[in-house]
Amino acid sequence: MHEFYWVCLIGGVLFAFVTIIFGDILGNFFDGLFDTFSMNHLDFLQPMVLVGGITVLGGSGIMLNRYTRLEPLPVAVISLAIAVLVSVIVFFAYVKPMKNCENSSGFSMNDLVGKIGDVSVPIPAGGYGEVVMKIGAGLTNQIAANMTQAEIPDGTRIVVGEVKDGILYVFPFE
Repeated sequence: MHEFYWVCLIGGVLFAFVTIIFGDILGNFFDGLFDTFSMNHLDFLQPMVLVGGITVLGGSGIMLNRYTRLEPLPVAVISLAIAVLVSVIVFFAYVKPMKNCENSSGFSMNDLVGKIGDVSVPIPAGGYGEVVMKIGAGLTNQIAANMTQAEIPDGTRIVVGEVKDGILYVFPFE
């Protein structure tokens, strides 16, 4: 059993070093592999939680074997309990908060339908202008045409009615 604990500990430490050195390469290689777990609400199966738990299992098993006079079965049970406890702490103290704070500046043009913005370049009756809209934490400038076929001056609040071929069709916000 002592060898099992050493394999767990060394495997976890090696995984940590490989992740630090080759993390971006491995992240691109395994891109999306763990998304299946996230979709099914199995976030606790993330590599950081699993490998962290295995590493702690190995380390606590070695320590309990060396510094206590417990039999192998109680050592295994206590080590497993410590590993589960540390994994739960890692999940709730690090993984879950980091997942909740992920923020992206990417958006789909279709997400803009129904959003309110401001005209930055006047939109003539039969032509194109520009609108500024707040998306997430930033602003985006988009080409816009008028749905009402009347000129919309700059500074006017608008609502996006539809998107066709990357152009926002807007009308004044009343």
